[in-house]
Amino acid sequence: MSAIPDLRLSTEVSDALERRRPVVALESTIIAHGLPRPRNLEVARELEQLVRDGGAVPATIAVLDGVAHVGLEEKALGRVASDTDLRKLGRRDLPTALGTGASGATTVSATAALAALAGIRVFATGGLGGVHRGWLSNWDESADLDVLSRTRITVVCAGVKSILDVPATLQRLETLNVSVAGYRTETFPGFYLSSSGEPVDWTLDSPGQIAGVMRAQDLLGGPETALIVANPVPESEQLDPDLHDTVLTDGLATAERKHVTGQAMTPFLLDYLMRHTGGASLEANLAAVRGNVRLAAEVAACWAEG
Repeated sequence: MSAIPDLRLSTEVSDALERRRPVVALESTIIAHGLPRPRNLEVARELEQLVRDGGAVPATIAVLDGVAHVGLEEKALGRVASDTDLRKLGRRDLPTALGTGASGATTVSATAALAALAGIRVFATGGLGGVHRGWLSNWDESADLDVLSRTRITVVCAGVKSILDVPATLQRLETLNVSVAGYRTETFPGFYLSSSGEPVDWTLDSPGQIAGVMRAQDLLGGPETALIVANPVPESEQLDPDLHDTVLTDGLATAERKHVTGQAMTPFLLDYLMRHTGGASLEANLAAVRGNVRLAAEVAACWAEG
């Protein structure tokens, strides 16, 4: 049990942190809102097992009845997968959720914040949020970016969601002093795609090298910013680029006709892509998440050795 009010660590996670064993944080939004039932529970268990196979302890994070859980027991994991009333919680929603006894699945921003609060340094997810297309007129930007500019955590991801404005997102991350590196790639991944076509300034080649960068962050001090490790989905498992571009263009046009804006835009486009690619976008997403979880476990192991 953590000494911090309303933050409950599972026994497994608490023991691992006390013994300086590797731990990997996992978000719960993909379970509650990103996958069809009952496959979502199967994937949740699979991702936790991948962390364990990599020698680390999984810490799936969610808020249940006003308590932030870092590491879910089987019953709680099943609840996240089956409860259709769970809210989607970003960082800004956490005080209200905890103060009112609400329940919800955590997005990247909320997961990163709670993981860091618990003392977890490595977090694996699919794709980050970022600057939305048309941002010059709607100023729509994910809270992920601000939280990562103020949270010392390493996020292993497949870039940002390809439905977003990737160049603008990378520019914002630079402005916010968030370190970004490609993992064995010189181009920023495109979530469903191996490459967005945008270059990265730094390439890291091993989990040990990533852990070395994390140690350098701590030695330098300064702002508590994140390290983004952009790990591309293998080309053999990516969504067909031509299909992706065609469906995304159609989806954006459909969203405009239906006046879809704000927070509704991302789930609308992700659902549109899934339905109009025959589920291929979902499989590419899961392939990316699996790769990120495997790499995160290796990074956490190297970090724990230090």
